[in-house]
Amino acid sequence: MDTTPSRLDELASRGGAWLGGSATASARHTTAVLADPFDRIAWRETRARSAGLRGLDAELSRSHAHATDLLSDVFLAAYRTAPRLREPTEMAPSRLVNHHILSALTQSADFAALHRETAGDPYAAAMAVLAQAGELRRMLEHSRGARARAERAEAAQRDAGSAAAAVGEALERAAEEAAGDGTVPAPAAAAVQRAIEAAEAARTAARQAAQDAARPLPEAAPALRATARHAVAKAAETVREEAALTRAWGVGPGELERLSYDERARLAERLRTGRLARWAELIGRFRQMADGERARKVENTAGELVGVTLGDDLSRVIPSELANLGVPELRAVFAARHAAGELMLYDSLGEQTTGQGAVIACVDTSHSMYEEGPGSVTREAWAKACALALLDQARHAGRDFVGILFSAADKLQVFRFPAGEPSGITRVLDFAETFLGGGTSYQTPLTAARELLAEEYDDTSRARGDIVMLTDDECDVTEEWMRAWNDAKHALDFRVFGIAIGAPPAAEAGSVLDALCDNLRSVEDFTDVHAAADLFRLI
Repeated sequence: MDTTPSRLDELASRGGAWLGGSATASARHTTAVLADPFDRIAWRETRARSAGLRGLDAELSRSHAHATDLLSDVFLAAYRTAPRLREPTEMAPSRLVNHHILSALTQSADFAALHRETAGDPYAAAMAVLAQAGELRRMLEHSRGARARAERAEAAQRDAGSAAAAVGEALERAAEEAAGDGTVPAPAAAAVQRAIEAAEAARTAARQAAQDAARPLPEAAPALRATARHAVAKAAETVREEAALTRAWGVGPGELERLSYDERARLAERLRTGRLARWAELIGRFRQMADGERARKVENTAGELVGVTLGDDLSRVIPSELANLGVPELRAVFAARHAAGELMLYDSLGEQTTGQGAVIACVDTSHSMYEEGPGSVTREAWAKACALALLDQARHAGRDFVGILFSAADKLQVFRFPAGEPSGITRVLDFAETFLGGGTSYQTPLTAARELLAEEYDDTSRARGDIVMLTDDECDVTEEWMRAWNDAKHALDFRVFGIAIGAPPAAEAGSVLDALCDNLRSVEDFTDVHAAADLFRLI
């Protein structure tokens, strides 16, 4: 006997529970990290500009479905200021493994340190993704079984959605065939019943598939968490190293923000592989030391009281002497003591007055400067680290800086950094990485330095420049040249500081370098940045 409901209201009551099931199934999310449209745009633009990201995406996608969504999530977790993950129940089953990987990554102990370097910086976020590439491959392999079950669960969910939609279609046909009293013909009613039974079976299958998909995740979790910890630690170290590298070279956040993605990538590659890349830490320490010495110079200016002395400087007269002016009978005594320079004054600690003209660093780049010393630091690296710190010193004081690289008499290269113009990291790197080779000539670079100071004096009336000679060799100069040098030094009132690197004969009293310099010191330990510390208080 056919018991299929034959009234439309009964069929609608039975099948109404399935209406809208298809829409619910399709509303699941495919990305784990909550992000706004601007974040998505940042990901798409960064991926478009990064050959590394595109290559990784293509590689992973050949073996793993939804790898693009995973890379997007890893990027956004690093990029967003306050990353949050969706609830697992909001995710499409096929993306649950991605969600699990993101949970493991963001819960790692080093994630906060990584995020401090990458938040809001698309380049750094992309670098973090690429640094984790190997571990992401392993995590995807660890979860291969789980992903297969998740794919089956999603297929079962789609089938359930299709079956639910079929119920709605069957009800529509039944409504079209229903009589005025709501009676539905038996074939149409039977079709609704079959659709309902199919939907029930599909729902049961989908639930079972979802349970199967969830079951392997806890089994893979320990391996995923361990790999995730390694991935995040590696990414954090990579990003920190690059950030330290840019800071060591004096590249500030503002300058990085002005660079395009490609320009920043090229700069990072150059910093990692350039001639002085091995000694970036030394360059950074030199700059820090110079900053500290500048602070000391500010502290030790006229005005830091260290005692009482005698003199005639009315700006430093102690209060008890000034009190004499208030007594008519003692004013004559005050005047007499002032005339004799016997007033009691505050004594203060100060440094020698700094120069006003250009700071010129003459850096020897002859073959011998490539020799290594303590800590495997070359003489060239120490000299150029010192010169870069002098560049900072000049810019801090609003003075022009000129870097003169020299070796033999016919080899010279001049890099000018005017005070009123940005130095530019590319130009700084060109100066730091140029190496001429050959022998050593003092006359060629010092003549160029003297002419630059004379040109500056003619153009701006600024005298009292400072020349720093960094060399590891000793060579002769002619008497005629020496007379011209001394005449120019007297006329332009410049100072000459010498640093004999590796304690060669040039550091000895009576050497040519000693005769040329007002202030000469030597350095033997190339890991020591403090051998020239006083330069940054005097220049």
